[in-house]
Amino acid sequence: MLAVFLQTLTITIPVFSMLFLGVLLRRLGQIDDHFIHTASQLTFNVSMPVMLFLAILHADLSTALQPAVLGYFALATVAGFLLVWGWAIWRVPHAERGVYVQGAFRGNNGIIGLALATSLYGDYGLSLGGILGGVVILCYNTLSVIVLEVYNPNGNTNPLAIFKSILRNPLIIGVLSAIPFAYWKIALPGWLTTSGQYLAELTLPLALICIGGTLSLASLRASSGLAIGSSLMKMVWLPILATAGAFALGFRNAELAILFLFFASPTAAASFVMARAAGANHELAAAIIVITTLVAVVTTNIGLFVLQWGGWI
Repeated sequence: MLAVFLQTLTITIPVFSMLFLGVLLRRLGQIDDHFIHTASQLTFNVSMPVMLFLAILHADLSTALQPAVLGYFALATVAGFLLVWGWAIWRVPHAERGVYVQGAFRGNNGIIGLALATSLYGDYGLSLGGILGGVVILCYNTLSVIVLEVYNPNGNTNPLAIFKSILRNPLIIGVLSAIPFAYWKIALPGWLTTSGQYLAELTLPLALICIGGTLSLASLRASSGLAIGSSLMKMVWLPILATAGAFALGFRNAELAILFLFFASPTAAASFVMARAAGANHELAAAIIVITTLVAVVTTNIGLFVLQWGGWI
């Protein structure tokens, strides 16, 4: 248990370091709104699609392929998304619903969930978590486009228009274009893979610096109520419901633990990038990311302790 706690700290401390760097650079006048806008566009349109392409490309689709686990995760994600959306319609102001819903269901599984799964279960955790990551990417990006487009004041809520928005989304394009390469094991030239890796490595630090540069005490105070509500959904209620559903369906041991870790991951930095690209309240998105990342150190370890105490993992 101590090892998992230390691993969680090891992952989250660099995240907060980059966030703090963004705050500091903004205070020192080294970055401004123009930089944040340009860097967010670069992340959304270039580096993040490349990162997702490489993540799918390097996934071993024949190892630890478990349709039951993948299918349950996809169904539970959609169910959680609809549950949060229903709650948001009832309790959240119209203009903030898209960001609130995205923050409440979209987890940072590619960084935190996968790292913890690998820490607990080694190569098996890496293989199953990596394949699950492909389902994660498709589900999260598709659902995020839908909910952000619906509440985009300049968007078109016609189903065909939303479908076209999904297909035009750079993150979706990055995922879909990688699937044939991964399925048929088509290797890219070494120089192209290396160049792509350079771009991919820009993604997380650049996104986190932009998030930090957006944060301010005024924005945190203004969005604190909604940010806390979305964060509680993401870190408490949805993980409990989704993990309980997995338990009821008979998942145990590594599969149950990995599902829990993916459901309990804090909100992904990509939610800020997508919110800004959609013209939504990116300050609220930034606050949700900070709160859930901080809370994850506690809730993830409590959840694993309960599952181990019950003898289920």
